[in-house]
This record gives sequence, structure tokens and C-alpha cells, in this order.
Amino acid sequence: MGKLGKKARKFAKKHLPSVLKNRRKFKSIRDSFKRKGASRNEGDADEDHVSAAMDAGNSEGLLANGAVGDTSLDTLFCDDDNDSFEDASDSDGFLSEDSNCPQTANNASDNDSEDEFEGGTLSGHNREIHLELAKQKRKLDKLKEKDPDFAKYLENHSADLEQFRSEETYSDEEVEPNEQGRPTGSDNLNLHDAKVLTSSAINAWCQLGMDQQSISVLPNLLNAFRAACHYGADDPDVISSWRIQKQEVFCKILMFVLREADGIFRRLLGISSTGCKKETILELRNTTKWKTVKPLLKSYLRNALYLLNQVTDHQILDFTLSRLRTSIIFFIAFPSLRQRLIKVSVHLWATGGGSLSLSSFFIIRDMVVQLNSDCIDTCMKKTYKAFIAHCKFVEPANLKHIRFLGDSVVELYSLDMQKSYGIALASIQLLAKILQQALRMKNKEALKEIYNWQYTNCIDLWVKYISANIRDHDLQPLLYLVIQLINGVAHLFPGPRYLPLRLKCIQMLNQLSNSSRVFIPIASVALSSLEYRESSKADARPRKTFNISSLLKVPKQLLKSRDFQEECVLSVIELLSVHFAQWSYHISFPELATIPLIHLRKFHEKTTVESLRRLVKRLIDQVEQNVEFVQKKRDEVAFSPKDEASVDSFLQLEKSGRIAPFTQYYASVLQNSISRNAVLNEKISMLEQKESRRRRRPVCASSKDGERILENGMANSMVEKSRRNIKRRKQRT
Repeated sequence: MGKLGKKARKFAKKHLPSVLKNRRKFKSIRDSFKRKGASRNEGDADEDHVSAAMDAGNSEGLLANGAVGDTSLDTLFCDDDNDSFEDASDSDGFLSEDSNCPQTANNASDNDSEDEFEGGTLSGHNREIHLELAKQKRKLDKLKEKDPDFAKYLENHSADLEQFRSEETYSDEEVEPNEQGRPTGSDNLNLHDAKVLTSSAINAWCQLGMDQQSISVLPNLLNAFRAACHYGADDPDVISSWRIQKQEVFCKILMFVLREADGIFRRLLGISSTGCKKETILELRNTTKWKTVKPLLKSYLRNALYLLNQVTDHQILDFTLSRLRTSIIFFIAFPSLRQRLIKVSVHLWATGGGSLSLSSFFIIRDMVVQLNSDCIDTCMKKTYKAFIAHCKFVEPANLKHIRFLGDSVVELYSLDMQKSYGIALASIQLLAKILQQALRMKNKEALKEIYNWQYTNCIDLWVKYISANIRDHDLQPLLYLVIQLINGVAHLFPGPRYLPLRLKCIQMLNQLSNSSRVFIPIASVALSSLEYRESSKADARPRKTFNISSLLKVPKQLLKSRDFQEECVLSVIELLSVHFAQWSYHISFPELATIPLIHLRKFHEKTTVESLRRLVKRLIDQVEQNVEFVQKKRDEVAFSPKDEASVDSFLQLEKSGRIAPFTQYYASVLQNSISRNAVLNEKISMLEQKESRRRRRPVCASSKDGERILENGMANSMVEKSRRNIKRRKQRT
């Protein structure tokens, strides 16, 4: 063989092992990018438009002149910087018992740069990998053409590699602990030499993990924990070198690691079990102690996150989240894992329900409080995106959950008003642009963008946000924008069919008025809802019970029913009562009640339903009595209307004693409302109980209950899944 053959063999000897060794790594990275590319949101094309709207942050008028482009709440704050971590690092390798560091499947070292890469850098790496592979392939093709012997040599090695990949041998030999708590047999963990973990081995490792202050047994525990978290995984890249066959072993290792890992890591690092700050972790990153513990800690956090992405049982998810919550501070050192935790927590918060949503929100809130600037923007934007994505449809069964989501967002945003103000302003301006477009076009498609639950719930969210914080912060610009927005929506849809939407607008205006102590006239909108003439034509036949709070537009068959008309009149009376009660001690109450009294008297004369006449007549009498009460007190004062301090202190003593005539009436209205809605709430509760039984919602997350949860709910499903996957792999081979 000539010089060319020698050069080919020399080249192959030098480069072929590394090429073959890295092919699996390149394939896993390439497949990961393919999965991410296929699952990207269709709204990513509008990210530039939304980012520009978010960054503008100006306080332009609600109906300012100018062209309005395509707007959609679904595209608000589309993030492209945090989704690149999905499953990219799930297939971490096992931990070496001797070196106490992770030995990854691709033999790559675990350094800080892995934690710092971003989506754009990953895309650049992906392109570099493809270019390198193409370059190496061209070189190999040229060598094969020039040297047939080398081509034959390469084909033999490629065949050996494929055979190596396809073989899956599992040893039935059980692992027993030796005196050091390590399994007997080969110390070098091999993907194709899987060992069966036994209960005695797990017991010995758990005992050593609690008694010893060293980390000698931690690699074994974390390897077993990884095997349990990846139980039933069908991906060959995440199959552990150890496998579990018994339910007892499966539950024991998961329970021990989830319950004790945080305490063990804190003892090894020498930090307090409570009150640890992120500065402490950042200072530890330069110490030898941290470099020793870091790979073990990262393995635990990564596999726990993998478990959250695999299981569907709410009890297991709730227990795992409650244990990860104690280790929140450690995520400051692992940015990629932190992004994955935010992503899975937001998803479970929005979709879980019950205590699972509550546990997920605790994770998000603790990350904002403890890590602050490192994740606050991501948490705020992702929670708002999740909220607007899950509030599109409101039914009696999910009404309570949607209210919980809104209250959670308000609480989270109230933690940092400086950050949340910009998001609130950008969102309200987008809502205003959608309304502006509807007012200008007034076609069916434009109006549909307004009378839907997503739009209404977004307005209600910012009403709650302003109401919760306006007394402590300067939110006047947001307040006036939202008031204009609500009034625009209320006047855009006249007629009885849109009465529920207008009632919600009145309710939001009352809430803003009460929290800001700013007078907002709502009587015209409320009283206009009583002007339609359907009472005499009402159908008195009993119909299916409905909840007006879960309606935006009234069906035609329900519009002429007596039950619906009575419900509408009662709702208007309640909202007017709230409005009058807020200003019943104000010096200007006689003036603000004048016009509403005129409209109420007209309605009392026209209506033919005796039950409604009595309700309206009682409201009129109570308002008139309160007018006389305030007028009498006002005639006794000597200060001028220009004396603002005296005006503000008017009837404050009487207000603290709650002696105004309208106060007692308002209390009775609230009590009647509670009684009237009792039946509806009972039916909603029954629907929630059915949904709860279907989802098997958790009731607690303590250690003892968690152990029972894992034993009863987790093992059976995952063991069966693992057996099916192993059977399928054997059939393929």
C-alpha cells in the first residue's frame, strides 16, 4: 500500500475515534434542536412587534390618532430567550463513585459555561456542529474514493458501532452493598451492564447518607435517584446503568432523596437550613467545597425537574414541588435549571388546580423574593402569558381557578412595582389599541376581539392590580387609562344581550372607585340596562339555572325568560347599592343621587312585575332617606365648599359608627345576594368535586403523606410504563 494508504490509516487512527465518540453527542443535540423547532409557538413571528410595544412605555391617550396594526393578546411578551433549555440537559450522565463528579454520556466536562449559554449561542453551536460534520464527511468521502482499503476499514468500524448501539443487555444480578455502602461488582457504571437495585442496598445507602458527613455515598444515592426519576423512559440516552424492579425500592429512594437531599447539601456546604441568601451561594462558588458538591447538587436538581416533566399525578407533583421549594436558593448557581424550573412551575400553576397550583405559585413567588433580579422579569412575563392563555373560556367549574390565577398574578406583580408597572402599561395600551380598532371599524370581527373572556379577564386583572396598590404607589396614569378603557367597552355594546358584560364593567368601576377614593359615575351605565321593554313579554316557565357571572352575551332563548330578567334587575340594584354605599357619607350625596332617583322612579312606574317593583321601591326609599340625612347634617356646617379639609372630614364620626340609613340597607342587600347565590355556588362546588376526583388532587404534602402518596400513586403507573418500554426495546432488537 502506498503513501496514500499510510496517510489514510494515520488520519483514521488520529481522528476516527473522536468522530465516532462524538457522533452520539452531535445526534442528541441535533434531535433536541429539531424538537424545539417543531414546538415553537406560532406567535413567534410577532415577537418584534410586541417587544416594541412593551419597550415603548409611553402614556399616550386611549384613543390617540394613528394607525393600529394587527394586535393580539396571545402574542404579548413572547419570550425567545428562555425556551431553549427544554430537555437540552435531561440526558445527564451518571455519577462516578470514585471521583464524585458526573461522568456524562458524551464524556463532556461539567463546567460553568454549560450553565451560562443562551438560545442564540446554542443556535450558533448547532450551526458549527453541522459545518464540522459536513467538513469531516467530505474528507472521509475523498479518502474512501482514493483508498478502497480505508473505505473497508471504515465500514467495519461503522458496523461495529451500530451493533454496539443496538445491543441492550440487562443483567439480572442484584446489587448488594459492601462495607462502604457501594455495590459489589464493577465500579465502572456501564450503560450496557445494568444492575438491579435491591432494598438492602438502598437501606444501607440511606443510613450512610444520614450518619456520615462526607459525600462518599451520595453518588450512589443520586444514581439510584436518577434511575427512579427516569423510570419508564423510552429514550436510550437517559437509560440508567442501574434499574429498579420492585415498588418498595422505587418509593424508598425517591422519598429519601426528595426529603433529605436539601439538608445533606446544606450540611456539606456549611450553610444554614433557613435564611440563606443568594450572596452566600455566590461567595461559595469560588471555594473548593462548592466545586466538590456542585456536580452532585446539579444532578439532584436536574433529575427532580425531569421527574416533574414526566409524571402526571397531582399528588406526586405537589410533593416534589414542596421539596424543591426548600432548595430554591441553589438555583442561583444554575441559570439553565432555573429557567426550566420557572417554565414547569408556571405550567403547573396555570393548569394544575387546587393545592398543586398553590404549590407551584409558592415556587414562583419564592424565586422572585429570593433570587429577585435574576428571574423576576421572566416570572412576571411568563405568568401573565399563562394567565391570558388560560382565561379564554369561563365556566362555572373553572371560574374559581381563573380568579385564583388573577389574584396570584396581582400578588406577584405587587412584589416589585417598578418592574410590573412597565408590563401593566404595555398591556393596558395594547388593550386600548384593540378597543380603538373596534370603535373605528365596528364590524363583527373587530367586536369579537372585545366581547370575549380573554379581553375581559385581562382588564379585570389590571383593575385588581391597581386597586391593590394605588394607595401606596402613584398609579394615577394607569387608573385613568383603565377607567376610559372600561367605559369604552361598556358603551360599545348596548342592548340587553350584552348586559352581563356591562354589569362586569360596572363592577370593575366600583372596585376602582372604592380603592382609589375617586368618584366614578356608573349610574348612567347601570340604569340604561333597565330601559329595555321585555318584562311584560317574559316567559314565566322555569328554565335551567344559570350563573350570570359566567356569561358575557345572553343566548336568545334565555333573553326572554323571567328568571333572567329578574336576575338582571337584582344585579343592577346590587351594583347601584355598592355605588351609593361608597358615597353615602359624602357631602355631595344629595347631588349624585338626584339623576339616578329620577330614572329609578320611571322604571318603577313602567315595570309590571310586582316583585321587581317592590325591590326598586325599597331602593328608592332608602336613597331618599339617606339624602335627607346628609342634607340635614350639611345644613348645620359653616365651612365653604372650597375648604377641602373640612369637606373630607364631613361625617367621619358618623361613618365610623355606621349610622347612616343606607348603611343598614346595604348590609341587607349583601346578605340577600349571598343567599341568592348559595344554590349556584353549591352547584359549582359539585362540579369542582367531580373534577377533583378525576384529577386526584392532593390534600397535603407532608413527609408521611408524601410517602403514602408515592407508594400508592407513583410506583404502579411508572413500573408498568417501564415494563412496556423495555418490552418494546427488546422486540426491536
